[in-house]
Amino acid sequence: MKITSLVENTSRTGLPVEHGLSLHICLDDGRQILFDMGQRRLFAENAARLDVNLTDVEFAVVSHGHYDHGGGLRTFLELNRHAKVYLNRHAFEPHYSLREDGLKYIGLSPDLKGHDRLVACGDAETRIDRDIILFAGVKSDSLKPPGNRLLFGPDQDSNDDFCHEQSLIIQEHGHAVLFAGCAHCGIVNIMQKAEAAITRPLTHVFAGMHLVKSGLPEEEETAFIRALAGKLSAHVGCRYFTMHCTGLPQYKMLKTEMGNAITYMSCGDAVEI
Repeated sequence: MKITSLVENTSRTGLPVEHGLSLHICLDDGRQILFDMGQRRLFAENAARLDVNLTDVEFAVVSHGHYDHGGGLRTFLELNRHAKVYLNRHAFEPHYSLREDGLKYIGLSPDLKGHDRLVACGDAETRIDRDIILFAGVKSDSLKPPGNRLLFGPDQDSNDDFCHEQSLIIQEHGHAVLFAGCAHCGIVNIMQKAEAAITRPLTHVFAGMHLVKSGLPEEEETAFIRALAGKLSAHVGCRYFTMHCTGLPQYKMLKTEMGNAITYMSCGDAVEI
């Protein structure tokens, strides 16, 4: 399996970047999957720069209903004329972020709802094939990101409960790999549900962890990240690749605690498993 970052907030290779996420996944049998699509067209432009042919993608996943993960949906549907796109049935509900100047709409383009190639998933597992599973409905509340306090929906007076967030598990050649866009439900809780679904430990996790904008005092934020690092390190042998909304200062704190178990994945980086 080869995972290539098409969009991320940073780049070590000189590729253009944006606040967003898009990962291209190529399985050993040649099947290709797109996980998230960034804000608009950059994922497709960077795919071309990296010689990734998006018309060969078999199916795509939108991890949740925020513009920086599903804003490129229209572009993907135009470029690829056959692939299904799996998103949660709540993904097109309104979503908002509280900024200094008030609430800002950060949802998907509502006019795409009902497109004939979109597959609406629920809380139950969606098994795409024997070894590829989507799941939502994460209910545990261990170490959920404090930054969630700034996110609202589907109405402007309610904090988002992230029922629209879904994650992907791929099992291949003895590996069990989890993909989570922002892990708003808490990466520890998502991993717990993933391992319950496949009844085995995860070997790799690719995820933003939404540690930015915690709003916590420095001492409390450090304690939170250390506690998170401890929980993640308890999954002995699991390798973590983080990105996007984790934040570079927060990643550095995780790296100090976790060492080689965690790596930052920038735009243009590729990982082979």
